[in-house]
Amino acid sequence: MSEYPYNNRTFQILDAAEKGGYAVAAFNCYNTDGILGSIKAAERMKSPAIIEIFPWSMHFHGPEFIKFASEACHAASVPMALHLDHCTLEPDVYKALELPFDSIMVDASSHDPEENIRFVRHIVELAKGRGITIEAEMGRIVGGEDGVPTVDMETLYTEPELAAEFIDGTGVHFLAPSIGNVHGPYPPGGPEKYWQLDRLEMIKKLSPSSILVLHGAYPIIDGLMKKTIELGIRKVNLNKNLHECYLEFLGKNVGKLEMTQLQEKSIAVWTEEAERCIKLLGSDGKAA
Repeated sequence: MSEYPYNNRTFQILDAAEKGGYAVAAFNCYNTDGILGSIKAAERMKSPAIIEIFPWSMHFHGPEFIKFASEACHAASVPMALHLDHCTLEPDVYKALELPFDSIMVDASSHDPEENIRFVRHIVELAKGRGITIEAEMGRIVGGEDGVPTVDMETLYTEPELAAEFIDGTGVHFLAPSIGNVHGPYPPGGPEKYWQLDRLEMIKKLSPSSILVLHGAYPIIDGLMKKTIELGIRKVNLNKNLHECYLEFLGKNVGKLEMTQLQEKSIAVWTEEAERCIKLLGSDGKAA
């Protein structure tokens, strides 16, 4: 990476995590409840955090929702940033560059490696003038969840020897490696069977200045998560574990509680799980 965007919120948050040896939670949110619950958790835990949304939100909610999310993050009493996760379509990337995101994940991993590098490099250059930082995926993280297409092909792992070349060739600020992690449900054996921690360790060893991001962290296995942080993971994308408890509460209480109570209590459920994740990642108290 040739330039360090010190004024960018996402970079500031993750650069501090890199120096401090902890990871930051990136909460995937689909509505205002998730955003408010994540901010409450970060403020209570005195922790930096990142709000992530998928391109779906740009289309379904529209630009005013993005502006609300950005302003809510920036008004928090702790460092928070707004990130666009898995932007796979070229028109969506260009649309996102005109909105108040602090960072964008440009996901060209379904293309061949040369095209991935070319496109990511192009977007990094465009984003530079807007003060936006870029995350990219090297290799291919298979599976499917909201915003991520299912890929019917074998996982393409990140080759440690090529990671530094990819970072230098694209100028990307954050790298999401493919180490056997999967979007959505894992096959029998789960993350413990499929994550190749030796691969992660070698990626960090050969690219020591890289800021690494973990996708496909569900189900959360505390000991395994802590090990990835020891090996260099600084941002962890969190999705299903938060929505499971939130939706379970809503399902049991819709029609039983007044709307105001339902919203307050369901956000409290989200916040509690978010606080647990923050503590596990080691970022609690880092914004004090």
